[in-house]
Amino acid sequence: MELRNLRYFVAVAEELHFGRAAARLHMSQPPLSRAIKGLEAEAGAPLFARSPAGVTLTPVGAVLLDEARSLLDHADRLRLRVNAAAGAASLTIGILSDGTDPGVARLAAAFRRRHPGIDIRIRDTDLSDPTCGLRAGRVDVALTRAPFEETALTVRTLRTDPVGVVLRADDPLARHDRLRLADLSGRHWFRFPPGTDPLWQAYWNGGSPREGPVVRAVQECRQAVLWNGTVGLAPLGHDLPAELAAVPLTDMPPSRVVVVWKEDDTNPLIRSFAETATAAYRR
Repeated sequence: MELRNLRYFVAVAEELHFGRAAARLHMSQPPLSRAIKGLEAEAGAPLFARSPAGVTLTPVGAVLLDEARSLLDHADRLRLRVNAAAGAASLTIGILSDGTDPGVARLAAAFRRRHPGIDIRIRDTDLSDPTCGLRAGRVDVALTRAPFEETALTVRTLRTDPVGVVLRADDPLARHDRLRLADLSGRHWFRFPPGTDPLWQAYWNGGSPREGPVVRAVQECRQAVLWNGTVGLAPLGHDLPAELAAVPLTDMPPSRVVVVWKEDDTNPLIRSFAETATAAYRR
């Protein structure tokens, strides 16, 4: 039995739904179903009982689930030990440059405790690449914000943050307790460079094309607001200088902090990083 097919099986067994398992694995349902049928042929018995009410594990499937989890955990530990012995155990993490976040500090401490001998490399990236160099192969895993094109990527949400508009403190709109996107019509917004992921660009532009200065970093965004009276969106909760103000937007969907990696990457350190991140951001 191939490890990849066992991972597919565990996903279906935990979700008890082929559609949800396929979405979790970021794959289409037909190849997932074929993989499960192949496992059933190898086992010589059905692993799932399928009915209009849903999917349940058969007794054979329950036994395989316990064994598969144990085998996958052992394979991950084995790969880590071999890599460490070869001096090749390293992880390159891309982090979006969007200010300080206590979740990052908790994650760093927890991951170091879990993997004290791993060579960890950090790549701090700007706002023009929400995948932090993941697609280009410059990092193994990214700690960033959605939305962006997720094809061939695995994305796990860690936290959601409300979003507001950043204004100069003396801007008349800064006196409001809350605003709507329509209140910002006609204003100049900061924008990201050409070639930036369209989903990312559209989200931070409030869903409409905008005019205004092109920026790449958080400090450039703040300076554009301070010097030019530009407006832009940002997650709430970050400290701002006294010259700037953030007003909540009532019709803006929240921003998702996510951990993301390539769906076909089987590096056990990535899986461990995602699990540690989930725990660190749950606090």
